[in-house]
Amino acid sequence: MLPAMAADVGVSEGTAGLAVAATAIAGAVTAPSIAVLLPRTDRRTVLVWLLVAAVAANLAVAAAPNFAVLLLGRLVLGIAIAGYWSFAFGAGVRAVPGRDSTVSTSIALGVTIATIAGVPLASLVGDEVGWRAVFVGAAVLSALSAAAVAAALPPVPAHPSAGLAMLRQTVANRRLMAGVLGVVLVAFGNFAAYPYIRVVIEKVDAGSATWLLLAWGVGGLAGNLAAGRFAGRLRVVAATAPVLLGAALLITVTAKALPLLAVAVVLWGLAFNMVPVATQLWVTRVEPERAESALSLQVTAFQVAITLGSASGGVLLDAYGVTSAILLGAVSAVAAGAVFAALRIPRG
Repeated sequence: MLPAMAADVGVSEGTAGLAVAATAIAGAVTAPSIAVLLPRTDRRTVLVWLLVAAVAANLAVAAAPNFAVLLLGRLVLGIAIAGYWSFAFGAGVRAVPGRDSTVSTSIALGVTIATIAGVPLASLVGDEVGWRAVFVGAAVLSALSAAAVAAALPPVPAHPSAGLAMLRQTVANRRLMAGVLGVVLVAFGNFAAYPYIRVVIEKVDAGSATWLLLAWGVGGLAGNLAAGRFAGRLRVVAATAPVLLGAALLITVTAKALPLLAVAVVLWGLAFNMVPVATQLWVTRVEPERAESALSLQVTAFQVAITLGSASGGVLLDAYGVTSAILLGAVSAVAAGAVFAALRIPRG
């Protein structure tokens, strides 16, 4: 929807793209700081108000008369998304103790399903009705989500030690911070390549782009479920998923025939979508007493990697072609696998 948005608010497409980066940057700042600002607030209350903030943010974008208001709306949305990600897993585990892999898989499945359905639906509505209607729809969905969380989730008191002290102690955990580096590497690898997946597909068969992107999403669903199913061997899963991602990227960029490309794209979706579940469980296993802060660092790592990865891939694409961007992603992903393979985690 960027071209239509840019034309409507009177900026270039490149400038409009800053609205996407702004969301990730706001999220990277918010994830580690929100628990410090709200150390004693019931986590159900926080989740509901973050969804209310998402409603306001999407309505602001939908009504934006200029780029400044649009950018402000996207910044607030970044805060809402990152805050929600930071608290959702901990709140879910507190609500249903002993089912951490089920909670993590459910959260990741929600995101994957929303991506599969949301991207084509947003494109269709944007073409037929206008881009502003898409954000009104997002606001409605956020409002329904806020009501659902308020109704279904029991009160979730904050951890007694939540706040700045917890964050400092978490950052001091060297094994955890090494794992956070692994998260940065694998997410960087994916997002150095994924924004340009269509470029690669169209070099082989331009007419297959739509269904191959759908196949990526189906692979993603399988990846979410696989990571939850094999959570008992978490070190293996956390190390294997990035290596599979690297292999998928290499096959994707070298495939000359559609069948091989299809296999690579499905494997790509499966491998990367194992990562959110596996790393979420990994950081909470390494830092179980300070899981909230550990998860906030995982969210920050993803947001930073999305921004840096997509920007780096774009630079390489413009300078050397899409192959260089995909290869950068593959190397980074394999490096992440090596990091997780080298790190032991407590049994849980």
